[in-house]
Amino acid sequence: MSLFDTRVPAVLLRTDRNPFHHGTLGAARSLGRAGLDVHVVADCADSPVRASRYVRQVHAPPRPGAGPDEFALALRRVAARIARPAVLIPMDDASAVAVGRLHAELAPAYLLPTVPAALPERLADKAELAALCAALDLPHPHTVVPDSARQAADAAWRLGVPVVAKWSRPWLLPAGSGLRSTTLLRSPRQARELYGRAADAGSRLLLQEFLPPGSGLDWFCHGYADRSGAVRGGGPGRKLRSWPRGAGLTAVGEWTPNLDVLALTERLTAEVGFRGVFDLDFRRCGRTGRYHLLDFNPRPGAQFRLFSDTAELDVVRALHLDLTHRPLPVGAPRHGRTFVVENYAPLTTLRPAPAGRELAWHADDDRGPGRELWGLWSRHVSRRLRTRLRHRAPAGGGRTQPRVVRQATAPADDAGDAPAARPTDEKASSH
Repeated sequence: MSLFDTRVPAVLLRTDRNPFHHGTLGAARSLGRAGLDVHVVADCADSPVRASRYVRQVHAPPRPGAGPDEFALALRRVAARIARPAVLIPMDDASAVAVGRLHAELAPAYLLPTVPAALPERLADKAELAALCAALDLPHPHTVVPDSARQAADAAWRLGVPVVAKWSRPWLLPAGSGLRSTTLLRSPRQARELYGRAADAGSRLLLQEFLPPGSGLDWFCHGYADRSGAVRGGGPGRKLRSWPRGAGLTAVGEWTPNLDVLALTERLTAEVGFRGVFDLDFRRCGRTGRYHLLDFNPRPGAQFRLFSDTAELDVVRALHLDLTHRPLPVGAPRHGRTFVVENYAPLTTLRPAPAGRELAWHADDDRGPGRELWGLWSRHVSRRLRTRLRHRAPAGGGRTQPRVVRQATAPADDAGDAPAARPTDEKASSH
């Protein structure tokens, strides 16, 4: 007999148009292997996810930047097609925020964790998170939210350059704006000029103390806070490689025991009363040894499948079992297990993995996404290279820009008086 109530399907929701969001595929596989019907509400036209045997049906998502009414309409349409209650799992911050706001309206058709409607938005908002950490006395990089361009320049001077600049609600950044969620600034002038883009960004700019990177300093913790508040189905992990190198999403992660990270995670989720799946990012200060919380993502992180224990429990399975009032199996952690995103770290797939390894795209029981990956990835990389060549600044112009953190370098502008931009090692918001 299955542990799962297979009468209750799962619906994965994502408005982010990233075709290489491997977390969506991981969730579809995990739940599909448990015998559940999996529906995906996302743009999968150019994504390997569409080829998975575990995706029952793909539905049209709300457009990026959609308001609550549009989210509600799209999800009501999906519910009408499914014609039975389903577990709804937001896979990006915009979806998590919208579902939090619409909890009461969606509850008749979807099973959802009971959480205060505004809480996912408060946690995903980087300025709100900084204030929350200060109130709870949780380690967090010193953060300033300026009210003017002059205050932004003054804050950069006081914090000391380089300084990290973040938009508090990165899911609101419009496509084509040239703005990135996180940027490393090298001068007060850059801070002043970036503040001038606040109207384009749709949220507040915050400036944050830069914690220098280093080997073994970047950590994350995934989990599911069940109906009682207990954290289940995840654990702490260490980022071994990132893409871009030293700067971005987790290309190779390892399940590594860390009592400090786990204690901070359990304390925070308990203090705020969070229920549901979460992904927290930490950086350890090399000088003090303290773990600073960088981000709270109120949804599954893309590498959540790293934390599949000996009972095959992970965060999305824990969510489905808990919301359908089924007992969660008790398994042991698989410390040393690794997760590899093979388009970002292909050579790592050839190395021995004595504690076990899971690949983001390739799976013996679901070969379609792995086959489609490389053709789609090659075309994606070619388009990015052509775009960069078209937007490359003229040589010798003497114009530079802030260094983009975790994402590709933006076109050069007149804003910089720093060295030429390259990806940096600063941690950013999502995996």
